[in-house]
Amino acid sequence: MSQHTEQRCENCIVRRLNTLKALTKEELKNISDSKETKTVKKGDEIFKEGDKLNGVFCVRDGVSKLSKMSDNGKDQIVKLVKRGELLGQRSVITEESTNLSAVALSDMTVCFIPKNHLKDNISNNIKFTNAILQQMANELKFADDVIVNMAQKNVRQRIAETLKYLEDTFGTDDEGYIKMILTREDIANVVGTAKEACIRQLTKFKKAGWIATDGKRIKLVDHKSLYNLIEGFE
Repeated sequence: MSQHTEQRCENCIVRRLNTLKALTKEELKNISDSKETKTVKKGDEIFKEGDKLNGVFCVRDGVSKLSKMSDNGKDQIVKLVKRGELLGQRSVITEESTNLSAVALSDMTVCFIPKNHLKDNISNNIKFTNAILQQMANELKFADDVIVNMAQKNVRQRIAETLKYLEDTFGTDDEGYIKMILTREDIANVVGTAKEACIRQLTKFKKAGWIATDGKRIKLVDHKSLYNLIEGFE
């Protein structure tokens, strides 16, 4: 199969991971004829808070962070968006400005899909509409869980939970290190704490034998102790 054929939406494996899987082959062909494939370098902005989007971004490769800048200038990471997920879907559907910024955490390949395709297919394809509603419901549940964790769990628990999430979501390399490498500052921004506090806790985890580190890389060694900490048994 040629690269051009693989990049067609109707032949793309990635679209099976998001709401586009509910579209018909003809609808996918129409999207494919007008979409634009873009390369985004690590650290580059896909969109910023307050932007009006003319379409959505389907992540073919790489990882992005969705974050919000607080009043004191701190970047709070709300979610990590991986291969197969869509960026900007809620803002396009509601026709509101984005309330989050999207920045690439690795080199990425994204497909930009003009918003008219989303609008037309929502009106004409009930399966697609239901898929979007299901996705938004899942995102609301995820947001609720984040709020509860921030309120009920301390920094140590949230760091442990973040490390477990990274391993569960992105897997490990041949040496057992988490494949998704975040800076200490990014981990702190996911957890909602200061970088220095994050570093202190990771150092304590390492001294306790719960994790191992190699530069920015982190390996989970004692999963049971980390789980007990997350659940409040430690």
